[in-house]
Amino acid sequence: MQNSEVDIDAELVRRLVGAQFPQWRHLAVSPVVFGGWDNRTFHLGDEMTVRLPSAAPYSLQVEKEHRWLPQLAPLLPLPIPVPLAMGEPADGYPWHWSVYRWIEGETAKTGRIADLREFAVRLAEFLVALKRIDPTGGPGPGQHNFYRGGPLTVYDGEARRAVAALEGEIDTQAATIVWEAALAAAWHGSPVWFHGDVAWGNLLVEDGRLSAVIDFGTSGVGDPSCDLAIAWTFFEGESREAFRTRIAVDRATWARGRGWTLWKALITVAGHDANQAEIGKAWRVIGEVLADHKRWA
Repeated sequence: MQNSEVDIDAELVRRLVGAQFPQWRHLAVSPVVFGGWDNRTFHLGDEMTVRLPSAAPYSLQVEKEHRWLPQLAPLLPLPIPVPLAMGEPADGYPWHWSVYRWIEGETAKTGRIADLREFAVRLAEFLVALKRIDPTGGPGPGQHNFYRGGPLTVYDGEARRAVAALEGEIDTQAATIVWEAALAAAWHGSPVWFHGDVAWGNLLVEDGRLSAVIDFGTSGVGDPSCDLAIAWTFFEGESREAFRTRIAVDRATWARGRGWTLWKALITVAGHDANQAEIGKAWRVIGEVLADHKRWA
């Protein structure tokens, strides 16, 4: 991944909006409390947000979202972001950026979920509906989404290096077995739509229920197994079982989902993609994935 982050603050956003969308220049600009890592998000008045890629790799996602999200939104059972306008590079900011309608709700981490099992079923139903949308012409795996929807072999070397680096800290034999099982369960189906980053920060809650799904930057068409990671990163026990039952994927797809989840957790704890706040959670996820493989393999 390129390391080409730029400084993004509210003053830059005010200048960009004022110059390119003068009809909104009078609206207040303030950072969203959880604005994400890949993009920086700001409130624009009370009803809109401005979303700016934080680095060059994420800038590839802007035009994709403007093209496809308006087509996906009417076909889904929950709200998703629909872009209102696309900004141009200017004022030292080098990439396209977006204005969206604000969607109410708290993230699944901070919002109170009334029934986690029902939440899991509702999310699975959303992903099933997404997969049923005609994928013709949709964006396949590539740099725009870090090869989500493609074969796990893209990350084989990275995963194996992480396993080796964790010798003595994890059951490296078990981790290798899970990883190789995921590689062996290769995808042979027809491409379908997937979200690409189904995580607590991209799931909104209102009145205790899942109310919207946001951030389609890593979306595309291909193998949907990457969307299963939430089963181990957020759900457990009864809620995981409810998710698995409703999403109704075959054993091979579930195995690849374990692979995607294990790869990310391994590189987090091995320091290849380190975010210190996430390391403790990644350790737990590794344990959950290894235990799940023993149960279902």
